[in-house]
Amino acid sequence: MGKNILIVDDAAFMRMMIKDILTKNGYNVVGEAENGIKAVEKYNEFKPDLVIMDITMPEMDGIEAVKTIKGNDSNAVIIMCSAMGQQAMVIESIQAGAKDFIVKPFQAERVIEAVSKVIG
Repeated sequence: MGKNILIVDDAAFMRMMIKDILTKNGYNVVGEAENGIKAVEKYNEFKPDLVIMDITMPEMDGIEAVKTIKGNDSNAVIIMCSAMGQQAMVIESIQAGAKDFIVKPFQAERVIEAVSKVIG
């Protein structure tokens, strides 16, 4: 059975793109969230194997969501995604506990490489 993944991005088309890449490669998308608050709720609900988290979102950004999720579950596995030019935020999210990051616009190969590296 494929690994369960939660996708968090405020842009619906980005969630759709990531979901498409993951499902074509045998992963199971258990949920989607459009901001950090929803991400924390969905994480607690689904306990996914992996979260793919956008950094810049309304209400609660990805870095705060990572800190909250990791605070509740130190074993949580999170990959951040960000646009070019957000290096400082990427560093901050890695320090907060994210395992890897992918840069938008996504290359399918890079998404799968990052996912398989952290959860197999």
